Amino acid sequence: MFIQVGKQANCHGPYCLASYGSLAWFRNEKRLMAVGETTLLGVSGDMSDFQHLQHTLESLLTQEYDMDDGQMLGTKSVYKCISNIMYNRRTKVDPLWNSYVIGGLDNGQKVLGYVDLYGTTYQSATIATGFGGHLAQPILRRRVEGREDELSEEEAVQILDECMRVLFYRDARSLNKLRRAKVTAQGVEISEPYMLETNWGFAESITGYGS
Repeated sequence: MFIQVGKQANCHGPYCLASYGSLAWFRNEKRLMAVGETTLLGVSGDMSDFQHLQHTLESLLTQEYDMDDGQMLGTKSVYKCISNIMYNRRTKVDPLWNSYVIGGLDNGQKVLGYVDLYGTTYQSATIATGFGGHLAQPILRRRVEGREDELSEEEAVQILDECMRVLFYRDARSLNKLRRAKVTAQGVEISEPYMLETNWGFAESITGYGS
């Protein structure tokens, strides 16, 4: 999930789980990637397809560096590049099975965009993928949209944790181990994994729980 915060920041909070079929095997995956100096890429979906896109973007960044022309690949360019790649693979009936969220700063302007496996794109102040698009997006709209510029980083972190907690309670195949990231004019910061506090006491009052 991505949130636009204040005038010069984006925050993101994905979990660290990658499942092999229904087996929750890989519990320390990094679903975040810094692209250049002020762009952050987050992903849901197939991890091997994400790794393919990572290699493609790294090659592109290497080409940009070798040009040595003083230009930097901006967030809007990365967003356009990923949308073209995803749409191209879709037209070949060989899509990359991912949803991507691209956030960052481009010439001082906040950018937050979404791309899915069909090449569908849109931009918004809040974006959630997968199950979050159904359960977390209403929370994000209520708590964030319309007040992005006045939102503090601390409040944004609380909102992200609240959304991820709801998703963990509702999705038996998720994990309460998360990474947090932010993009500012100073660059991209990606945190180490941390455990989200949960309380299952309420479940005892649910009819049929544990039976």
